[in-house]
Amino acid sequence: MIAGKKVIVVMPAYNAAQTLKQTYDEIPHDIVDEILLVDDNSSDDTIIVAKQIGLTVFSHDRNYGYGRNQKTCYLEALRRGADIVVMIHPDYQYTPRLALAMASMIASGLYDITLGSRILGGGALRGGMPLYKYVFNRILTAFQNLLLGSKLSEFHTGYRAFSKKVLESLPLNENADGFIFDNEMLVQAIYFGYGIAEITCPTKYFKEASSIGFFSSCIYGLGVLLCSIKYRLQRMHVWKFRIFNEKGRLLGDTYYAELQQGAPMSQAKFIVQ
Repeated sequence: MIAGKKVIVVMPAYNAAQTLKQTYDEIPHDIVDEILLVDDNSSDDTIIVAKQIGLTVFSHDRNYGYGRNQKTCYLEALRRGADIVVMIHPDYQYTPRLALAMASMIASGLYDITLGSRILGGGALRGGMPLYKYVFNRILTAFQNLLLGSKLSEFHTGYRAFSKKVLESLPLNENADGFIFDNEMLVQAIYFGYGIAEITCPTKYFKEASSIGFFSSCIYGLGVLLCSIKYRLQRMHVWKFRIFNEKGRLLGDTYYAELQQGAPMSQAKFIVQ
């Protein structure tokens, strides 16, 4: 706990058997109350390794996508009474040691979301980020800051911490199940006026670390542009979009019960390991 607030780490996992233990070992366990891993139907031994470590594990019956994985992560964290949720990828691309700093910024009450930025401090290129990804990152971030009126150093980091209030109120069920989920979530947070902090974060690019290819990056980039345009059109009252619908909130047990009945938000079937 930090300042009396329950901290839960969630790990959206897919074929992370080789890096999971290394990631787990660097988590600041003295302030983390629980660690949840959601496996998106991995083909390797991710679940076996997670159970050996002693994690609470949930598995999807098939591969639903990165965004759907996060929806499960946040639902389960809320059901366990989390006040602060830190998402750490189990591929060891981001150092878990920053979880303390990220959670503390939310526990202070000054911010609702903390992002681990690979751009602040130059960690991206030093960590081996491919040049084309770095260039895409900078261009897309500049475009989004312009349309959204924000000043973030990057929108595309996967290292994030959220307050309970954010996870309970954002219409996450309206977001995509793929990689664009991350970007949609940040755009929603800006739209609804939540405070976002950034800290500099080193990163590592290596063979076992998860990363999307060039074609998928292009598809993601188009999704980012579309998401930003939706925001601007919504702000201008030209059109209304479901991702900014306040009634589409993620509400813990309520949505979990609907989920089990095959509600539209997510039709994943869970197995508690």
